[in-house]
Amino acid sequence: MVFIVFALLLLGLFLGSVAHIPIPVSLIAGALIAIWLTIFMVRERRSGRSEGDA
Repeated sequence: MVFIVFALLLLGLFLGSVAHIPIPVSLIAGALIAIWLTIFMVRERRSGRSEGDA
């Protein structure tokens, strides 16, 4: 869960600075964050924890 919060924080920082950096840099950063979140999602699904576990 901390990883998701950190990823969203990074995404917010990049969206806030998107007006100040070139578009290709923004797209690459966004793609890297999306890949990171996808890997996190796959790892969480493979861990075998159900949604009821807290």
